[in-house]
Amino acid sequence: MAQAITQKLPAECCELGEGPHYDRSTDTAWWFDIVGRKLIEYRFAENRSLVHDLPRMGSMIAPVDAERQLLAMEDGLYLRTRADGRLNLLAPLEADNAVTRSNDGRVHPSGRLWIGTMGRNAEHQAGSIYWFDGSELRRLYGDISIPNSICFSPDGRTGYFADTALNTVWRVALDPATGLPVGEPEAHLSEKDLPLGGSFDGSVIDADGVLWNASWGGGSVSGFAPDGSLVQTFEVPAAQTTCPCFVGPDLDRMLVTSAWQGYSAASRAADPGAGYTFVIDGDFRGHADVAFQLRHEIEHSK
Repeated sequence: MAQAITQKLPAECCELGEGPHYDRSTDTAWWFDIVGRKLIEYRFAENRSLVHDLPRMGSMIAPVDAERQLLAMEDGLYLRTRADGRLNLLAPLEADNAVTRSNDGRVHPSGRLWIGTMGRNAEHQAGSIYWFDGSELRRLYGDISIPNSICFSPDGRTGYFADTALNTVWRVALDPATGLPVGEPEAHLSEKDLPLGGSFDGSVIDADGVLWNASWGGGSVSGFAPDGSLVQTFEVPAAQTTCPCFVGPDLDRMLVTSAWQGYSAASRAADPGAGYTFVIDGDFRGHADVAFQLRHEIEHSK
């Protein structure tokens, strides 16, 4: 078990903290309280957070450019204007299905998005995973209960995703130019691979291709090499860890969100860190988040 300094950030306690993203250009982290309908902005230089109320649940954020961000929300994919928080719908996302909402997602090195949906009450196999380029929304995989761990190898040739309900992570060969699958998924990690138990939640991949996974119920983040072997595990003082991202100018620290969703009053008292966001000083070799590219803007730049 790796020893590292873990700092609790002075930020909002989230019922369901999720979807962290780090903007290296402004030294700012962003994440969601999904069920609280909040987008949290943490400015490291100022050591303070700002809370942006949302009109609906959001779960994933990615940069587009200096003025805009991409948000996945319960009914669609939106462009958010940084200056005023204004939201403009790019594409509906199962907007006609009242059962589901958005969940985990990440931008592929090609600039395209993978985004998952799930039942609001984790209904069995109610979710899917989609690919989006700003114009076309294509369903890749269906019958998923809780899509998580969406991430990609640095060269874009391998994609990963999990169904937390099945406690399995799959990997699949991808076209690095588009982020679309070119093969069938194969099981990569299973419950037995989690050193402190729990279930596979969100993941991020570092510069060496190590997949770092937050274990829901395991209070930890574990790194797995491309061959599936365990590299290292860091404990986090919150049992329901949800998703990591790399932060800091050198991307050598890791931010981890957590949740108190589903807890009784007694459970919250027994897990006082639940819902807070932490930073691990673990000397990581992080990989920067990729900006989402709208298809018509990609074509115009050619």
